[in-house]
Amino acid sequence: MAKKIQRVIIAGCCGRMGKRISALAQSAKDISLAGGFEFPKHKTVGKAFLEYVGVGPTTVIGSSLSGVAKKGDVVIDFTGPESTIENVKSAARLGVKMVIGTTGLSKVQEKKIAQAAKKIPIVFAPNMSVGMNLMFKISQLVASVLDDGYDIEIVEAHHRNKKDAPSGTALGLAKSVAAGRKVHLEQKAEYGRNGMCGVRKKGNIGIHAIRGGDVVGDHTVSFMADGERIELTHKASSRDAFAQGAVKAASFLSKKRSGLFTMQDVLGLA
Repeated sequence: MAKKIQRVIIAGCCGRMGKRISALAQSAKDISLAGGFEFPKHKTVGKAFLEYVGVGPTTVIGSSLSGVAKKGDVVIDFTGPESTIENVKSAARLGVKMVIGTTGLSKVQEKKIAQAAKKIPIVFAPNMSVGMNLMFKISQLVASVLDDGYDIEIVEAHHRNKKDAPSGTALGLAKSVAAGRKVHLEQKAEYGRNGMCGVRKKGNIGIHAIRGGDVVGDHTVSFMADGERIELTHKASSRDAFAQGAVKAASFLSKKRSGLFTMQDVLGLA
């Protein structure tokens, strides 16, 4: 059976990520760009999608998922925690599949996504780039081989306007190395350091965030022992890395009816 072409709706279609996802969805072979929506008071609501996004259909920009849901099969959402959860509720009610790249979600919000995935298929990942998802896998492998004689430190850098810290990707890396070591991240995580914090505790996982300029996203995981250091680094120079992954995820959902998936599933790395 041929894969069904997925009609994609873009949440936050006029934002930086929304526009890049739209452009890549427009050129994808097994994706059809159906339109998008913004928050109700956005200046583009009711205006031509093509005019404000630069590609896509001649339909107008909606004010909610409910208003445009009939036009699509999958909604791609890189908005914000609160709006994402509202869209999850709507998608579950309307039977629309979801790809979620939003970060900064609370554990309660993540549980709501998991609950919705019992009704609709959802790909939810802290980072959708192919390279970073390979790094998740490699970091877990390295952590599983090296004992706690190797100190693990994670450093991430993002642009000055990023609101959440540490990044969802940094937390994803921390979860990967914790899984490799077979420890609970909640018990081992150490977020930044300040003042007389004492010597480093053996086995802890350090997580640090820096903000400035227009950095799209840099992440480094260091495994440091006496006499040697291993560093794994991923640098995103364009949002296209994430947008391409989101389009792959939308295509992946073509035959799915329900369930919670990650980019590891999309790329066959799970």
